[in-house]
Amino acid sequence: MSYYVHQMSYYIHQIRKLEEERGREREKDSLVFDRAIHEGLQKARSDVFPRVEKAAVDQGTAAHQQKAAVDSAKPQELKGESPQRCKARMERQRRMDERAAMALAEKNMRDLMAQREQAERNRLADSLGADVKRWAAGKEGNLRALLSTLQYILGPESGWKAIPLTDVITPIAVKKAYRKATLYVHPDKVQQRGASIQQKFICEKIFDLLKDAWNKFNSE
Repeated sequence: MSYYVHQMSYYIHQIRKLEEERGREREKDSLVFDRAIHEGLQKARSDVFPRVEKAAVDQGTAAHQQKAAVDSAKPQELKGESPQRCKARMERQRRMDERAAMALAEKNMRDLMAQREQAERNRLADSLGADVKRWAAGKEGNLRALLSTLQYILGPESGWKAIPLTDVITPIAVKKAYRKATLYVHPDKVQQRGASIQQKFICEKIFDLLKDAWNKFNSE
């Protein structure tokens, strides 16, 4: 009797062990599947989605051009107009339609890029906004302190040359440093340098802080 009990216990143990192994395999497969889904979505965001957006713009442009081509293929002669003048007039109209289609496509692409940039700015607002707040803490309205510590928020890769506090003692020196700094972080200048979205966001915040501090400095 004890022999059968021992055998039964052994088989139960083996079955449980097998079930545990299968459970671990299922969990492993699930993790692999989830990772594959995540990587697929990331690739779609970085590769497929931009192509879809461009395809949508191209499709709209092609449709507009096709309509223009159909319209231009049916010249309507004006009263007293020769065939040659009618053909020349329709050719001018065709070129105008093509330019309008290209302008529309470029506008659509700019709008899409602006939307994507705004979405990225919204995503980065919390982390970058916190960085700016930490840098500006205790310096709000203190123009000299802000100017002499800009290198810490702009970072070494920005190319900004630090301004020592000893170089902004006199009002004239402060004014000169302020103009230099605001010119560097001005949104238009940042855009011309081809800055990243992160750099644009930080420079805009710095520009506003410097402007407020300058107003306070002038009122003292």
